[in-house]
Amino acid sequence: MNPRTALRPALLRQDFTASLVVFLVALPLCIGIAVASGVPAELGLVTGIVGGLVTGILPGSSLQVSGPAAGLTVLVHQAVTQYGVSALGAVVLAAGLLQVLMGALRLGRWFRAISVSVVQGMLAGIGLVLVAGQLYPMTGEHAPDGGLAALSGLPSLLMESLRSAVTGTPAASVTELVGCGTLLVLLVWRRLPARVQLVPAPLAAVALATAVTAAARLDVARLDVRGLAGAVQPPGLTDLGRLTGAGLLGTVLAFALIASAESLFSAAAVDRLHNGPRTDFDRELMAQGVGNTVCGLLGALPVTAVIVRSATNVAAGARTRLARVLHGCWLLLFAALLPEALGVIPLAALAAVLVYAGAGLIPARALPKLWRAHRGEAVVLVATAVAIVVTNLLEGVLFGLLLAVVKSAWETSQLQVEVADGPEGPIRVELTGCATFLRLPRMLGALEGLPGDRPVTLDLTGLRYLDHACRTALEDWATRRGAELVDRTGGADGVGGAEPVPAVR
Repeated sequence: MNPRTALRPALLRQDFTASLVVFLVALPLCIGIAVASGVPAELGLVTGIVGGLVTGILPGSSLQVSGPAAGLTVLVHQAVTQYGVSALGAVVLAAGLLQVLMGALRLGRWFRAISVSVVQGMLAGIGLVLVAGQLYPMTGEHAPDGGLAALSGLPSLLMESLRSAVTGTPAASVTELVGCGTLLVLLVWRRLPARVQLVPAPLAAVALATAVTAAARLDVARLDVRGLAGAVQPPGLTDLGRLTGAGLLGTVLAFALIASAESLFSAAAVDRLHNGPRTDFDRELMAQGVGNTVCGLLGALPVTAVIVRSATNVAAGARTRLARVLHGCWLLLFAALLPEALGVIPLAALAAVLVYAGAGLIPARALPKLWRAHRGEAVVLVATAVAIVVTNLLEGVLFGLLLAVVKSAWETSQLQVEVADGPEGPIRVELTGCATFLRLPRMLGALEGLPGDRPVTLDLTGLRYLDHACRTALEDWATRRGAELVDRTGGADGVGGAEPVPAVR
């Protein structure tokens, strides 16, 4: 869109309105994600501001909105728990520079090659850990470390909540009421009239919970407010020096890869929602990298493109990147002028918002349909999610990618062994399809089951692909058996060659 078109009053009004809507959606999410990540709430606002004012003005995708994402909450919390808040800035800074480098090397488009099932499994695993972890502060309890420990502790948490409700423990009961009430508002908000839904559900739920607890003077835990100046912790030389360790380097790689994948998949999804300019994936990757570099220098949370805010931006009528830049301005004004407003927000309400957001990452409705249509993809999705819960985000995603590669290799390695045994002449065995090491047991089993007192002709001319392992095994078998091997590849692995020629007799 050219500058003259962008300055039309009608477009300016649309972008201005959309920016306010996105701001109202982003505000509670920025705060809640920061708290769930184990860092001051103000750092979530800082990341949202950078996502609007820095990433928002850079080329790449014109309508998707960046900020702190629920998808990285688990990874950030693990990093903060293991290395401390002071190391967060160094990790995010290094991840941002790595993203810029990947974008400059034009690697952005390759992220589109990641299996959709792995991405959905990643989000499902994050959602499970997020829901399990936030149910504890929603009921006034401290969450255990690790997704598996949080999930396994849910039965005892439920029993404790029921016991406190029966015995009437004041503090716990009030916290649970606030958390459950907030979650109830989130669930029923979409059923209310359209005019009411103009106010985003997360904002409405948190605002109502805050108003009720303040009016009734309820004794519940609230946000600890430090102000932007007190919360921002730029990385020092000591923090940067720790990046030479293998543990932190692995965390940097995980931040860069997962944030990039989430941003670029979000961009692809947003492109399907509007008819405007398409995303330049390499430029978008660099824009996200610049945003994370700035966030790292400020010691804030990592920035990624967020599908919820981006879809809201499109639905609200945004036409240019001005909408996302303005949403960053509103976040900055709120953080600068109304920081005290954060101190009255109940932690249980924010936890309920994160439980709701985490549940939205779990494809509970889509999984049965996927199982019926593509069982292999459903297995990859579930296995990735379970691996993330049992181990951690990086190892779970790597396991999912490995499983997806194995599944694809198995499905593409379709080999047919046809045996023609006539009354006269040799037994003719014809192999068609793709012969890879994954099919070696079946292939050799069929060959070794042939009668030993008959001559055999082994025809490979129908193969589209023949890897080295299969070629070696077939040539060894033909030599031992004294069989005739008819091959068109000229002895080379792979596909190609001329007319069939006798290779081994």
